[in-house]
Amino acid sequence: MNKLIHALILMVIAGTAGAAEREQSVCYGTTAKGRLEKAWQLPGSGNNFTVYSRAGVAAGRNYVHSSVYAVVLDAYQSLQQNFPDKRYVYGETGRERGGLFRPHKTHQNGLSVDFFVPVVDQGGRSVPLPITPLNKLGYDIEFSKDGRFQQYKIDFEAMAAHLLALKKAADLNGVKIWRVIFDNDLQALLFRTSQGKELRAQLLFSKKKPWVRHDEHYHVDFIVPCKE
Repeated sequence: MNKLIHALILMVIAGTAGAAEREQSVCYGTTAKGRLEKAWQLPGSGNNFTVYSRAGVAAGRNYVHSSVYAVVLDAYQSLQQNFPDKRYVYGETGRERGGLFRPHKTHQNGLSVDFFVPVVDQGGRSVPLPITPLNKLGYDIEFSKDGRFQQYKIDFEAMAAHLLALKKAADLNGVKIWRVIFDNDLQALLFRTSQGKELRAQLLFSKKKPWVRHDEHYHVDFIVPCKE
């Protein structure tokens, strides 16, 4: 039994050392024109989150810069502790080597992440957004101006909590958040939440009308030092 315990301890130490020695990413250029080296692939699921599509994972569409990886997972861990009943879904991020990432205009250097809006069902339960190939893996879902889609309603409180968790995790990891892109009309509802005032003070929300509506997801761009 002692030998077994000793072996398990050695395995844990080896695994920890391997994670610590994992190479950090190197980004080049900008989110709109760039590339990425030594990218990290986000996990497909966790205790309180899931990826938008397993096919997207298989196709390698959920790679990010190592620093962004840490921020995303640290934020989810914080939410799990403070809001254990909330469920989240993240969308597309980028390719392993960055570069052109159609149909997106950015997502090229590992610093862009799409997050699908958290929703509640008719019973008020937090559930993942229903994403299928029929709605273009979630990106073709259209919410009304009051944040409704079929029997689902955007959970603006959960969204606000997530954005602030990202900001806190970014600060702790030495990362900055450049901007959040979200539908202008729905921004007004987000700012009416209990944490709306803090959101406006802590994060920059784009006021430009995006080329696609960004109502079913919010796009977050991060800042880390990149090479030209």
